[in-house]
Amino acid sequence: MRAQQPEILSDLQTDFTHCIDGVSVGSNEWMDVINPATGKVFARCPKAGKMELNLAVAAAHKSFKEWSNTSYQDRAALLKTFSKALEENQDWMAELLTREQGKPLSQAREEISRGRTHMDLLSKINVPTETLVDDNNRYIELRYRPLGVVGIITPWNAPINLALGPIASALYTGNTIILKPPPSTPLTTLKMGELMCRIFPKGVVNILAGGNEIGQLMAEHPDINMISFTGSVETGKRVMASCATTLKRMILELGGNDPAIVMADVNPKEVAKELFLASTINAGQTCVAVKRIYVHEKIYDAFCEALTEEARNAKLGNGLDLQTDIGPLQNITQYEKARRLLEDTKKSGARILAGGDIPESSGYYVPPTIVADISDDARLVQEEQFCPIVPVLKYSDINDAINRANDSIYGLAGSIWTKDLSKGAELASRLEVGTAWVNQHRGTLSDVPFGGAKQSGIGHQYSIIGLKGYMQAFVLSVPKK
Repeated sequence: MRAQQPEILSDLQTDFTHCIDGVSVGSNEWMDVINPATGKVFARCPKAGKMELNLAVAAAHKSFKEWSNTSYQDRAALLKTFSKALEENQDWMAELLTREQGKPLSQAREEISRGRTHMDLLSKINVPTETLVDDNNRYIELRYRPLGVVGIITPWNAPINLALGPIASALYTGNTIILKPPPSTPLTTLKMGELMCRIFPKGVVNILAGGNEIGQLMAEHPDINMISFTGSVETGKRVMASCATTLKRMILELGGNDPAIVMADVNPKEVAKELFLASTINAGQTCVAVKRIYVHEKIYDAFCEALTEEARNAKLGNGLDLQTDIGPLQNITQYEKARRLLEDTKKSGARILAGGDIPESSGYYVPPTIVADISDDARLVQEEQFCPIVPVLKYSDINDAINRANDSIYGLAGSIWTKDLSKGAELASRLEVGTAWVNQHRGTLSDVPFGGAKQSGIGHQYSIIGLKGYMQAFVLSVPKK
């Protein structure tokens, strides 16, 4: 199925609608959407309010019984059809994603492909009924059944990939959904909703663009049974508080301040190349991007030199330029935060090895910036910077490095870099995170659970563990006498 789409070239694109109960729906209110490469409005989309939300929830609630009674195979088949439609429309959707989000076009295409892969593989996982007891006296089994209406709230850094995993998990396990994209990047999600409305039964999928207030209304709504939220720790806490009003089930995938620890036995230039990409992909606006790099003192200077070379060679620019390596930050709020963080870092006395000067531009551009000789209590080290400003810290004792890496409210992921894989695995197991890697960073797999420790989240996405998070465990106990 290939949707007929106009070229995304007009000064003001307005052909966007909500998807409610299988129908494209407009609104009396509109939201401006800014292209972060220019800082200018390039599109408008409808803005949903409480009325549209209630209509969507009613439609999802009404369709739940019939949808939940379909088989896993039938639900997987529709998800496969949707995945194929995404593949056929990927090129123009990637361009739209770059225009609203800012990331290079190649990364936009990869985001859609990665989300499709998650969707395809998640819908092949078997969620079996488990026999717990079967003896002469009783038979007890554990079943899993869908929760009902699932609200999905997605972030602006990867709005398609971080929607497709929860979409697949919720729909495959028999739930119906209300999906709300972020107000600064709603467009590609709304176009994705047009495809879904043509494929899934009425009411099963509902997609609404709106402000942050809609997210709160979703979390408080008595007829939404679960919230899947991806975003910042601060917003996650507010979502959790709102969910408490009805004791909703929830999965919270929140921020991180991921450490990477580089040992003395590695090739500094080779590792610097990989860690530069892991730190600055999507302009550093990735929850599992490397945010802090701890390097052994024996190779500290060589590593800093190699990382600085990577930063100086990276091209900053409009994501639609095929030569661009790093695009703009997505929104003015994040841009101003990065500017303040950079000024604070300069005042701290740390050394700026590359970057450090934000160019004059109407777009939200921050050059890749490498910072050395910075203290552990600096804001750049303590906070999730979410921009391409990377601190490099020196250590002499590996136990000290582990302790410093763990000294954080965050615990999403981390990595160890060494030629000794056995030692690397032992050290990685000491990181207080949800996922620890050796000689790699970033990379979620559909059959591997992903979630955070500490304040980096509650629950998991992906794998059978993630699927069960969208279901209610149900115990059936039957006596035999």
